[in-house]
Order: sequence, then structure tokens, then C-alpha cells
Amino acid sequence: MNAANLPDRQGTITLAVVTPSYAPDREICEDLNRSVLRFMEADVTHHIIVPRHDLGLFDTLAGERTPLHAAGSFLPRLMLSIPPVNIWLNVRKPYPPIRGWIAQQIVKLSAAASLDVDIVLLVDSDIVFIRPVDTRTYAPSGEVVLYRKEDGVDESLPRHRLWHQVARRLLGLPPAEPGPLPDYICSPCAWQPSVVRAMLERVEAATGRPWATAVGGELHFSEMVLYGVYVEEVLGLAGRETTSDMLCVNHYDEVPLDRFTLGQLLSSVRAADVAVMISAKSGTSLKDRRQALTEFSNYS
Repeated sequence: MNAANLPDRQGTITLAVVTPSYAPDREICEDLNRSVLRFMEADVTHHIIVPRHDLGLFDTLAGERTPLHAAGSFLPRLMLSIPPVNIWLNVRKPYPPIRGWIAQQIVKLSAAASLDVDIVLLVDSDIVFIRPVDTRTYAPSGEVVLYRKEDGVDESLPRHRLWHQVARRLLGLPPAEPGPLPDYICSPCAWQPSVVRAMLERVEAATGRPWATAVGGELHFSEMVLYGVYVEEVLGLAGRETTSDMLCVNHYDEVPLDRFTLGQLLSSVRAADVAVMISAKSGTSLKDRRQALTEFSNYS
């Protein structure tokens, strides 16, 4: 089977949602989970992945459609957590230590590769779905659409460019040419697990190391850039559908929204949008956030 094509399962394409979370995001993760159960089809599962010590806080969310996982179950056994400083150590390669946000990306990659579905939707805790979502949302023609913003990475985004160079090195590709590069970072983010598995095999072949060790040894890394570069540079874009539309209204700024500015944000939602992201780092009141989003999803 070509990794670029979804399998034919008598016309059925399957989808799962993956959300890494942790204690400070417990309440907004509950809101996300509620929206997944409300707006997605009954066969869609929402996999919530949290540090082992946070499992007790999230256990009331666990159910038939909401499997709850310890983050460590998606990491190699030789990666040990050092909770007070939010780092992990790879016993075989203890330096540099693996920073928490790198470990979280390893978790996402491992979870996506492990799921027996056709589409994995990576969704952060601070997103809420506001309208129905099905497999056609992210694979309208039967193939997962790649988020790709042409020339989205320029000189104003040096870290993004660094992520491109790291991804290319991990995949055994030559360095990127000077000039703007595509941006693949989106929210939510749809991946095809069979592509993820093939991509991780490529990383192991190119680096000569287990993929998690190779990724964990990086100080700068983006899992979405790795996926995008792999799809574009290894599989190729010929005949592949891409989009620069996230179908989501995003508030990235670390500035709290009040009732008025929440209303302004929601007034920008288009008919095509299926989700709203209000950054957990914005400090927006949980009460105001919940009220505004509930009213919008009930009456829009």
C-alpha cells in the first residue's frame, strides 16, 4: 500500500483524536472532551495522555470513547521522568536531557503511530469544537489533507526555519535552500498514521538510531514540521491535496479575553470553521470562556 493513500475499508475511514494534557489544563481539557463527544461521530475515540501523577485528576473523563493514558506508556522504557524540572533522561544517552516539550512531541508521534485508524487529529487542550466534525472534514477526497502555508516561514521566524533544518537532517535530506519555506504548524493537526510510521522508519534509517532517541537528542524540534517536510520532500506533493485553512479561529496571544473581546473573537468565526482555540496561556477566565463558547455552539 502506498503510504499516501488511505486503505479501503468498505468505504469506512476511521478517526481518533489525541490530546496530551496535564493538571493545569484539566478543566479546559474537559470542555474539549465534551465537544469531541458532542460533535464527532460515535466511533471516534478521544485519547487523553497525561503524566502518570495526573491520572487521578483526569480519571472522571475516562470512558468507552475516552481512553486515558499515562504519557510514559508512549515513551521508551529507558526514558525516565525527572518531574521537578520537567525533563526526561534517556539512560543510554543522558546528555542533553530531553526537555518536557520535546518529550511531549515524542509522545504525540508515538501515539499517532500506534493507533489503528486512518486519521489522527492532534488537538491541544485549549481547543473546543463548535460544529460537527467527521472524516470528510480533514479527508474530503478520502486522503488526509496536508496543512501547508506557502512561504509561511520567513526571516521573522528563525526558530521555524531551524525546525525545518532539524527535520531535514533527521530525514537524511540536504539543508533547505535560502528564502521562505512552507509552514506546516496548525491547530488542530490531521495526520495519517501510516505516513507517521513510514516517516519514523525513515528517521531511524537516516540517523542509525531509534527514532525517539534521535528526536530526543535535539534541542529544537517540531513534530508538525517533521511530518510536513516528510510528506512534501519524500512522498511528494504531486496529486496531493493541501490547504492553508485550519478551520479554526485562534487566539494565540498571552493576553486575557473578557466577555467583550470573547464576543469579538467569536464574531470572526466563519461558516467553515469547526473549532476555536483560546490559548491556555492567555489567562482568560474559565467562567467567561465557558459561557461564551457554550452560548456560541448552542445558537450559532
